[in-house]
Order: sequence, then structure tokens, then C-alpha cells
Amino acid sequence: MIEALLCSLVTILPDYLFRRFGQGKRLGAEITLYTVWYELRWGIAACVILTLSLITVIFYFHPSTGSAAAFFRTVPLLPEAGGRIAAVHVRSGDRVTAGAPLFSLDDADERAAVETARRSIAEIEARMLVASARLAAADGAIVEAQGALDQALEELETKQELAARNPDVVPRREIERLQTRADGRRGAVAAAQAEKAASQVEIAALLPAQRALAEAQLAQAQVALDQTVVRAGVDGALEQLTLRVGDFVSPLMRPAGVIIPADAGRRAVLAGFDQIEAQVLKVGMAAEIACPAKPFTIIPMVVTHVQEYVASGQVRLSDQLLDAGAFRGDGTVLAELEPMFAGGLEGLPPGASCTANVYTSHHDRLQDPDLSTLGAVALHAIDATGVVHAAILRIQALLAPVRRLVLSGGH
Repeated sequence: MIEALLCSLVTILPDYLFRRFGQGKRLGAEITLYTVWYELRWGIAACVILTLSLITVIFYFHPSTGSAAAFFRTVPLLPEAGGRIAAVHVRSGDRVTAGAPLFSLDDADERAAVETARRSIAEIEARMLVASARLAAADGAIVEAQGALDQALEELETKQELAARNPDVVPRREIERLQTRADGRRGAVAAAQAEKAASQVEIAALLPAQRALAEAQLAQAQVALDQTVVRAGVDGALEQLTLRVGDFVSPLMRPAGVIIPADAGRRAVLAGFDQIEAQVLKVGMAAEIACPAKPFTIIPMVVTHVQEYVASGQVRLSDQLLDAGAFRGDGTVLAELEPMFAGGLEGLPPGASCTANVYTSHHDRLQDPDLSTLGAVALHAIDATGVVHAAILRIQALLAPVRRLVLSGGH
């Protein structure tokens, strides 16, 4: 309507003035309801053409969309493992900080596992004491076996010396018996030394490795015990937390509630524009939004990111061939809008829907000295048409409360 009114001022109005004062035709006489088209045909035709051209220029170079919202993502409350609620430390609606305890699960099994791991460590420490005593006993056994060996060797040497002097004094059988006993004593010394080496290896390597394993099992059990207390991962507000003691929660089937991060939906607004405007949307373009949640307010924004992909074209691999005919809906080009000034989105509830306008600016191109006069005029005209969209947005912001509260019956 605004475009038609503006175009009529430079088409239909001059045509009428020419007919009225140039040709002397009068309303109600030559110009009647039945002769309007014939008498003002040039102005009406020019107005229609100019209006369509103006609307095309405005909507192409200054995109507008009603699909804009302060989107945000919630963080589900999921335990590491399923279990029954033993205690609830917060209520729905509370604000929490990262690391704050939310609720606790039944931890009887986890506490038993921790206690078992501690007892294993105590057992290994006792085995270390026993191994140390066994090592001392092995030292005594080596001394005893070495003494017996020395005695057997001395006795064997004595008999051998006597036999060398007089073979008839010492029977050969006696010397063989002493030799066998000396070999046995030598084996006893080797066995005692091996027992000592085994005790040393047990003390130096085996028992420390077992202790390290038990300590790792204790740490693992302690982690499982700590995970029975579910804590907040981010700062935010708790919502939909309806837990009761005895309820069952699971990381796969039943989340306990959600946390809405403190900065959720307060940094940017995401807007979806028609695909035909993909070549116009650029980072750095000025924008404005109007939201029913903040009536009579226009929030200046700036385009900070334009998504390169259209979400409606994404596919997931399956056992069926893709059919392009299944993608009938036209997707939108997603643009991220951030407030031009600090605190621009203050007071806007996260998730609020908005209407967004983006304005094309050719300021940099107009500084080009090689730009022709006709081109400069065209670029100035394109930039100036953004005022029409800005006016429409402000009219919509003014009429939105009336339309929603009065004309729609308050629903």
C-alpha cells in the first residue's frame, strides 16, 4: 500500500493534474468513475509498473522475514548411569552455577566398591610386610646353608687329604658320601639365594604393581561414587525438574530436566530469508528487528554470519535411494544477527519470535571515482528505498499489540 501511494504521487497525480488543468476536464463531468481508466490510463499503467518495480527492488535489496527468533539450546540433565534418586538438592526454577550439586543417586554399590578397593590396598600392604620378613628369613637361610656347605667342604677336603696319604684309611664310599653331601649343601645355598631373589622381585616389582592396580581400581570406584551426585555443567536456570526421591533416571530414556544456560538466546537472533536473497545477504549489513515481546521497540542489529548451506537440502544415508522430488519445500538462508549496541537484546525473552529487516548499503561503491552518474543515481535510489521497508516495520511494530490483543480476541 505504501509503495502504491508513493508511486501514485509521480504517476497518477501528475496525469490527473494535466487532465484537469491542461485539458480542462473536470471530476464528475469528463472524469467519472466509468472514464477513470480511459482518462488516466497512462498514469495508472505507469503507477502499476512503477509499484511492481519498487516492490521488487525493496524486497530484493532489503530482505525481510517473519521467521526470526532468539533461538537457544537447552542442556539436558542426564546421569552417567541409571539409578534411583536418593536426594534432590534443588527445585525447578532455581538458578545454579557450574558444579553445583543437583540430585544424588543411590550409591550403595559404589560405596561397597570403594571399600573393596581400599581393603585390597590394605591387603597388599600387609603382603609387603610379609615379603620383607620372608626376605630377612631368606638371608638367615643363606647364612645357614653357607655354613653347612663350608663344613661339608672342610670335612670332604680332610677325608680327601687322608685318602691321598693312605688310600686304606678312608674308604672310597665315604668320600663319595661327603661329596654328595657337599653338593646338596651347595644346592641349599642356591635355593636360599633364589628364595631371596624372589622376595626381592616381589617387594620391588610385583607388590608395587598390584598396589598401583588396586589404587587405580580405588580411583575408578571413587569416580563412579562421585558420579552418583549429578552436578550442573553450566550456569543457568533449572526447568522441568520434577524429580522425587525414589524416581528412576537413565542417560538413555529419562532425563531429569533441563538447564537453560544463562546466556541462552541473549547473544544473537537467527533469521531465515528466502533463497532468492542469498546473493544479497552479506556480513556487516545493517538490520532491524521488531518483536511482540518488546512492543513499540525497534532493535538495531548487524549481520555477523550467513550460513553457506540451506538446511532443507541435507540428507542422511540410509538403505533407500534419494529422491529429489521428496525435497519440495523451499528452504531458507540462515543469517545470524547481533545487536549493534551493547544490551540491545536486554529484556527480550529467549526464544521470542521477531520480524527482521536487512538493508543493503552501497556506500563503499558510491566512493568509487569510476562510477558513472547513472550508476550512482541507481545505487542511491536502491539505498533510499530501504526507508519504505523501515517505515513498514515501524507500522507493524505499532499495530502488533492492537492486532494481537484486540483484533485477535486476545488469543
